[in-house]
Amino acid sequence: MLPAQFRMTRSAEFSATIKHGVRAAQPDIVVHARREAQTDGGPRIGLVVAKSVGNAVQRHQVSRRLRHVAKSVLPGLTPDERVVIRALPTSRHAISAQLEQQLRTGLRRTHDLMEKAR
Repeated sequence: MLPAQFRMTRSAEFSATIKHGVRAAQPDIVVHARREAQTDGGPRIGLVVAKSVGNAVQRHQVSRRLRHVAKSVLPGLTPDERVVIRALPTSRHAISAQLEQQLRTGLRRTHDLMEKAR
């Protein structure tokens, strides 16, 4: 489970990350990331699992898998990072190991894009 202090909860944070950050598409997820000038306790991770992913049970399963894999990548994030993971419809068929590899690849790509933007 992703600890509460690392969860993104405000709509404004989600919007800013998606609108002003960089993104990296993967087969089952899209990773949006940005660095924020003001840090308050560490990196934040948010999930977007739309109805296109499936019914409520399927969306909840995908959310649980994504929260689990997000917890494993927390040590590699800097305190000023904001990450939004958007699940694509194919994510309901993906296993956790696949999602974790795609998340790590997506984060690596977003880090490269953020470094180029500096």
